[in-house]
Amino acid sequence: MTRTPRLPTTTATRAAVCTAALAVALTACSAPGDSGDDTKASTGPIKIAVVDAQSGQLSSLGDWEYKGAKLAVDEWNKKGGIDGRKIQLKLFDDQGDPTTGTNIARKLVSEKYVAMIGTAESAVTVAMGPVLQQAKIPNITSGQSDALVALKSPYLFLNGPTSTTYDSTLAQYLVKDKGYKKIAVITNNGSFGKGEHDAFLKAAKGLGVSPSTDQVVTTDQKDFSAALTKIRSQKPEVIFIGSEEVEAGLIVKQARDLGITAPFAGAAPQGTPVFLDTAGKAAVEGTIVSSPYLSNDASDASKKFAAAYQAAYGKEAELHGAKAYDGANILLTALKTSKAATGEKLADAIRATHYQGLLGDFQYGENGVGITRTSIGIIRDGKLVPQQ
Repeated sequence: MTRTPRLPTTTATRAAVCTAALAVALTACSAPGDSGDDTKASTGPIKIAVVDAQSGQLSSLGDWEYKGAKLAVDEWNKKGGIDGRKIQLKLFDDQGDPTTGTNIARKLVSEKYVAMIGTAESAVTVAMGPVLQQAKIPNITSGQSDALVALKSPYLFLNGPTSTTYDSTLAQYLVKDKGYKKIAVITNNGSFGKGEHDAFLKAAKGLGVSPSTDQVVTTDQKDFSAALTKIRSQKPEVIFIGSEEVEAGLIVKQARDLGITAPFAGAAPQGTPVFLDTAGKAAVEGTIVSSPYLSNDASDASKKFAAAYQAAYGKEAELHGAKAYDGANILLTALKTSKAATGEKLADAIRATHYQGLLGDFQYGENGVGITRTSIGIIRDGKLVPQQ
């Protein structure tokens, strides 16, 4: 038997071995945004995650978001991807739950995703934010709560306006253009509802109007008769509603059943098919909506997007799909211009991207907000149309 001779062990040899082992360990454990990973990572696929609810009450938002993002990625992949590298898109179900979202964020770090699109639920995005920021994973979210801006994360970007923009535009229209003085408010106590409540009240009070009644319900509530009875007693001229699609639809339906005839007014959820279907066509007639995307017919770009969305999924496009489509295109443009950078360099590239999207002209500031304008629409005969 031939033995392999043992090399003499010296201090220098041991140091060299330890140094090499340490380097390997650090490389194996590094997050996508670490310095060793902050330029073009490989020649393989570019891993991007979409995180959104695919189950529960917010699943319709998650479905729209995923379809919008996937449409953009499919279009880029058909053209060769990013410098010949395919974009690999994977969907994660956060169930609309912050704890589930946080666990997914850790999974994205361990599996070396370079960026994340989503979520549509601000509370989930806020919970995931610190994990993604520490790992230097850029996140383009569809949430609109001002709490997102308050995180002050250089890796968090919004693909639409904040609640402040939605609700200041709406308050201006209701108070100045329509002359309403008796405004009732009903919102839920979740992150979206609280954000809408605070933003609208601040805007309305700035115009000299305080709510005639301010009702807060829970996110899982189904019977709103007590709150609506108080609203009915005030005989409001208009009712501001801050709640997601399904709950908002139930509130409006029950309000009509109680004989309340005042129009409702709100932000993005009140412009969606789920809101309309839940409340019923007759109940939502005249609803006033503040949105950056009122119609698929608004421009040549929106018509092209809507046609591609219909061809791909057999369904009509709407705001949330358009937001995710814009957000995905902004991310992919930044990946292209940065030569598939990751981490801080990718975040800087997103911030430097000026993009003419379906929602408008995106130009990001240091706060991660790229667009600060909405328009007013009215639901007429079951369709959201621009206010004339």
